[in-house]
Amino acid sequence: MSASTSLKVRLPAFVLVMEVVMIILYAMFVTYDDNANAKMQNNETNPMDNSMYRDYPYFADVQVMIFIGFGCLLAFFRFYGFSGMVFNFLTAAFTIQWAILIQGFFQFYYNGKIHIGVINLVNAEFACAVVLISFGAVLGKTSPVQLLVMSLLEIPVFSVTEWAVLKYIRINDAGGSILIHLFACYFGLGVTFMLYRPSLNAGHAKETTSYHSDILSVMGTLFLWVFWPSFNSALTIKGDDQHRAVLHTFIGLSSSTITAFALSAVFNKRGKFTMADIQNVTLAGGVTVGASVDMMISPVAAYALGIMGCTACFFGYRYLTPFLARRMRIQDQCGIHNLHGLTGLISSTAGIVAILLATEETYGPSMYQIFSHRAPPEGDPKLLELQQLIPGLKPGLGRTAQEQALYQVAAIFTTIAAAAIGGLLTGMVMNLSFMASPSDEDCFDDEVFFDMQLCHMRLHFINCI
Repeated sequence: MSASTSLKVRLPAFVLVMEVVMIILYAMFVTYDDNANAKMQNNETNPMDNSMYRDYPYFADVQVMIFIGFGCLLAFFRFYGFSGMVFNFLTAAFTIQWAILIQGFFQFYYNGKIHIGVINLVNAEFACAVVLISFGAVLGKTSPVQLLVMSLLEIPVFSVTEWAVLKYIRINDAGGSILIHLFACYFGLGVTFMLYRPSLNAGHAKETTSYHSDILSVMGTLFLWVFWPSFNSALTIKGDDQHRAVLHTFIGLSSSTITAFALSAVFNKRGKFTMADIQNVTLAGGVTVGASVDMMISPVAAYALGIMGCTACFFGYRYLTPFLARRMRIQDQCGIHNLHGLTGLISSTAGIVAILLATEETYGPSMYQIFSHRAPPEGDPKLLELQQLIPGLKPGLGRTAQEQALYQVAAIFTTIAAAAIGGLLTGMVMNLSFMASPSDEDCFDDEVFFDMQLCHMRLHFINCI
């Protein structure tokens, strides 16, 4: 290993500094929320009413997606399996604890403390998913130090964007198509633009897959596929909204899966399946239904969205990804622009259409819960009537459907702009010489950052036994 890629000082120094910083910040600002605080319990409290039992299943499901689903999915390169899985593990573990703090500071601004419970962990996992999606654009070309720095910088940019969009623009985005998928995509593309390597446009000798690496990657796809309904429904309103989110996600994933198999066979010269299509394109439906996942869009619309997302994703891989690399200096290693960018735009458009078509005839009074910004403002007589039908309904902004649709459009452009600028600036930092970046020749190779000799010795010992 060359001195330029040695982690002996760089990674331990970074981890030590960040651990000291986080210990201080956790000690000063972080405490339990009411559902985790022993002082809030008494003899009349029913333990089963604790939010733990409502939120933990979603936390566990998203954990599986983050650490196993993404980890296995990113292990598709023949000589980069260790790095794909382990760098995902390292980045996710760091990102979640960092996101708890950064997202919590907005809570601190109002409450003077960061109160955490399981739901905060779920929110931190969603922020982590943003970083891991962006990671896909630079897979194989970055060091673990660079990835940790990317997480360190991306989480604040994401958290500020999320806070600004939700507080001031105020949108409907239950499945995170705008704030998770679009943000992650264009942030990652900004980073990879700054890390452009001209020599990789012609391919790399180790940029190949193998029988076993493809199987491992498909396992990641299956974990993501199975748990995606939890991802899309975790933060929706409990009850029928959450029920619809699960149904729509499953239907969208199912239709995108069978469409992916059909397209893969049709466009393969030998009429056979291509593993890259199975690993990635099958998941498109989960993203495409995201923005409207809790709305009354009808099952057939979810089915159609799955097909549309899959088709856009498939042709994006075949034609758009090579074009971006050749013409726009964007080497999107995992094709995140196809699976998260194109499908995120389709999903956001579908969400806008669903908002424009929403009426009380279809939704009943609950329309003002789902589209909370369309609820009457404080003091409006209609608000009192609705609150008699829906106790606890909060005042809204009194927006019309057309006004809300325009705000959705504003959120899309705001999110993409913030992500792209943040990605470009982060890429500039990651390009600094002391970040242990591998050379062009060393890309897509585990041996750069792993002691493969020790691994081979262990394998030899096991074979001897």
